[in-house]
Amino acid sequence: MRLETNLNEGNLGFQIAPMIDVVFVIMLFFMVMAGAVKVENELNTTLPGTAATDSQTDMPDEQIINIAEDGTVSLNDEPYDSPSSKNLPALAATLMRLKQASDASKTPTVVTIVSDPHAKYSRTIDVLDVLAVAKIDNVTFTVSEEE
Repeated sequence: MRLETNLNEGNLGFQIAPMIDVVFVIMLFFMVMAGAVKVENELNTTLPGTAATDSQTDMPDEQIINIAEDGTVSLNDEPYDSPSSKNLPALAATLMRLKQASDASKTPTVVTIVSDPHAKYSRTIDVLDVLAVAKIDNVTFTVSEEE
């Protein structure tokens, strides 16, 4: 008995139908992923640089607010209000006068909050509330170094 083999059965040629299926799957993948891509927003930023000036430029005075461990708040080493005072009225009045004076002289008001590492966070929030009332928004933070 002799088995006859057909030589044409092994060579099917180039099949286009599976290729079309693969292309459609890839195209579907890219169409779905195109909706998930986030568009980058353009941020208008001004890079620092050097500028020539004719007159001497005065640097703004930095006001330093210290918050002690017991809750005492002082501005430039002068204590204000009591540690139990939540709204700090004396500090608020002083900061408002400072803001008005700096606005009149067209200089920025720079405030640095130096907080003791063991001071309560709520006291820092009280100081931030007072700064918001005085409309001072140029604020930096630091922690006093332990000795």
